[in-house]
Amino acid sequence: MTIAFAFPPVVAMAAPPDGAAPIWVQLVPFAAILAIFYFIILLPMKRRQRKVAEFQAALKAGDKVVTTSGVYGVITKMDDLTVTLQVDDKTRIKFAKAAVAGYQGQDPVVPDAGTT
Repeated sequence: MTIAFAFPPVVAMAAPPDGAAPIWVQLVPFAAILAIFYFIILLPMKRRQRKVAEFQAALKAGDKVVTTSGVYGVITKMDDLTVTLQVDDKTRIKFAKAAVAGYQGQDPVVPDAGTT
């Protein structure tokens, strides 16, 4: 019985031939992929987040808004993280500030990803 199968063979890497391209030439495609990823995905996402943060910071009592779930109401009270909406004469509902999608009668601050 031999033990040759228990240990994988060791393969030494040879030096690249003299005509081989430098390592940085091989890294250029990866850098290009990262740049494309940044400009197509990350940069628009940062712009959307900034736009939403500006909208939420500008909210004030008395604004007529609509939530992401489709509830229409008027802001009566605001905290750092929550908004209280008056939806009827005696009905007030507390929502997370992030649930406010936009002002009534206007397009949402940030449209859905499928519609852009």
